[in-house]
Amino acid sequence: MTDQQRSLRRPLLGAALTAAALGLCGVSPGLLAAGRRRVSVREEEIEPGRYQNHPKTRAFIDEMVARNGFQRAELESYFSQAMYSATVSRLIMPPTTPGKKSWRAYRSRFIEPIRINAGVRFWQQNRDALRRAEAEFGVPASVIVGIIGVETIYGRDMGTFRVLDSLSTLAFDYPDTPNRDARTTLFRNQLADYLVWCRDTRTDVFSVLGSYAGAVGIPQFMPTSLREYAVDYDGDGHVDLRNSPTDAIGSVGRFLQLHGWEQGRPVVWRIAGDAGSLGVATAAADGEPWPTRTLNQLTKAGLRVDEPIDVQREGETGVLVVDLPTPEQPTEYMIGLRNFYVLTRYNRSFFYALAVYQLGEAVKAAMG
Repeated sequence: MTDQQRSLRRPLLGAALTAAALGLCGVSPGLLAAGRRRVSVREEEIEPGRYQNHPKTRAFIDEMVARNGFQRAELESYFSQAMYSATVSRLIMPPTTPGKKSWRAYRSRFIEPIRINAGVRFWQQNRDALRRAEAEFGVPASVIVGIIGVETIYGRDMGTFRVLDSLSTLAFDYPDTPNRDARTTLFRNQLADYLVWCRDTRTDVFSVLGSYAGAVGIPQFMPTSLREYAVDYDGDGHVDLRNSPTDAIGSVGRFLQLHGWEQGRPVVWRIAGDAGSLGVATAAADGEPWPTRTLNQLTKAGLRVDEPIDVQREGETGVLVVDLPTPEQPTEYMIGLRNFYVLTRYNRSFFYALAVYQLGEAVKAAMG
């Protein structure tokens, strides 16, 4: 194969691709969606044939045959057509000069008129499915709307990379970074789950498009989450997270329910702005998403909650302190409850979880 043949370019159908390289979240749908970059490139650099006789591919095929009962010839056919994407490899890299985390800048990208108005239209168009999901899974419609809005602006930015190409690139040729081994293992597992999902659902492996990290559809589910949480919520006999908002709504609701969403409970509480409360919050903020303290522990230390709640009755409620830094501004703090933790199962970023909640609330307010 000549250098010219090996350096092909494939046009991309869209520029705003939604998975980004922040926050390793295991099998969560929003695996890499915490700090999304807008991609200006209009062409994808690809290399056909790279995986036809790749030693890592051969080892992967051996495992898939032994563990998942695939036919070797079928997998060999797939990987003879899979393409290495230099674009994917470049986009998965962290920024060379990472900026400081800014809650206010992050929030302004999601809680803004375009996304809120799109959320109102989505809610109006899918009112019945949202109402049904809220009743079945116990998750407020506003939270489901918030997640879908943050992930893809209600299906506008779902990604245009072939998922087989993205996952093959990241499973077999992850770029040289300090966490390369862990990420390689992660994407090999995602590639395996993608192939199993395609087989089990009779989906053409070459037909599915997604983000450069392999996230699929309106809610940006990674393949492991496709297998574990995606549902045929519109009853047409197959799961289609790219073209069926109803399937996306049901799948998000089911994901949150199975991760422990508490129906009728808050997501966050505001913290009073006095020096004592802020001092306790500063000391207690450890970046961990799990509620490891009780409200009693914080209030006895001097923290006051700026909410109309029965502090005594809520004393044994498990909570965490959510820190929201902005450069050259005082850090903001909130109290996160169990439902805040559940949102971090979609994406571990505190910024992400709070933006999802606040976008959903803003859309609900705009609904009137």
